[in-house]
Amino acid sequence: MKRTLTITGSILAAAALLAACGGQVGDSGGEPVDQAGNKDLTLITGTQNEPFYISLRCGAEAAAKEAGYELTTQEPAKFDATLQTEKVNALVSDPPAALIIAPTDDKAMKAPIQQVQNKGSKIVEVDTALADESVAASSISSNNADGGKLAAQTMAELAGGKSGSVLVLDTIAGTSTTNERAQGFEEELKNHPNLKSIGVQFTQNEPAEASSKVTAALAANPDLIGIFATNLNTGEGAATGLRNTGKIGEINLVGFDASPSEVDGLRKGEFQALIAQDPAAIGRQGVEQAVAAIEGEPVERKILAELHAITQDNMDANEQYFYKQQC
Repeated sequence: MKRTLTITGSILAAAALLAACGGQVGDSGGEPVDQAGNKDLTLITGTQNEPFYISLRCGAEAAAKEAGYELTTQEPAKFDATLQTEKVNALVSDPPAALIIAPTDDKAMKAPIQQVQNKGSKIVEVDTALADESVAASSISSNNADGGKLAAQTMAELAGGKSGSVLVLDTIAGTSTTNERAQGFEEELKNHPNLKSIGVQFTQNEPAEASSKVTAALAANPDLIGIFATNLNTGEGAATGLRNTGKIGEINLVGFDASPSEVDGLRKGEFQALIAQDPAAIGRQGVEQAVAAIEGEPVERKILAELHAITQDNMDANEQYFYKQQC
């Protein structure tokens, strides 16, 4: 008991010493930092090594250099709110002039991002967004619901009037972009009575999980005619599932994004279509809006980037939308 009291007393003494020096135990707020003359921007992507985010970073770096700002990029090892929160929390002690971020959860990331905002940083969302629209000065993304609709229209064209069921593979519940794509697809599919959705299934953004979902869907639905995969990992996993079951080319696979592996899969006939975004433009506009917010210039609250349906027939004419592996 005496030992416990001694330790507790030591902790209280240390806390008092920190307070006397102007610090706080577990300080996550405090007064805003004077940002005058700060030319530092921080970009936090959804995850590392994904061609979409590499292309986004390339666009952001070019725009920052042109504007005379310094951009630092941080990338969580996985698309995970806990890992991204660690990156955001680390900025509280030395906040940038602006945080440009792709939130990995539309609700869970609000509190950590607001802590950085409270320290004086401008917030700009790229690709994904928080559910609370009051936090960010600007949000730049594709119109994901329209992207889902475009995917459904493309699926209907590929089906050519043939009837059958369709599987939708989403990533993680709470991921604004992919959830909107799935919803847009489901809504548009209602306009094509020959195609019947068997529902949306989540893959936790893991290719192996997507592959197993495809295998199970094929066993349970002999009339499966198409699969819509809402991002790179689900698309690659779906292609693996079709390959493992000998169904490549028999089931129409429409993917979202245009990574090198997806483009290669389109050439080989593993994918029948890709819905490509323009991540470089998203990154560039994210920096432009951040700089405008910092310098007191007009800011656009919401910017939508274009989407493009790419098939084997038109892929050579749309090479500018293929994602990069390096800048």
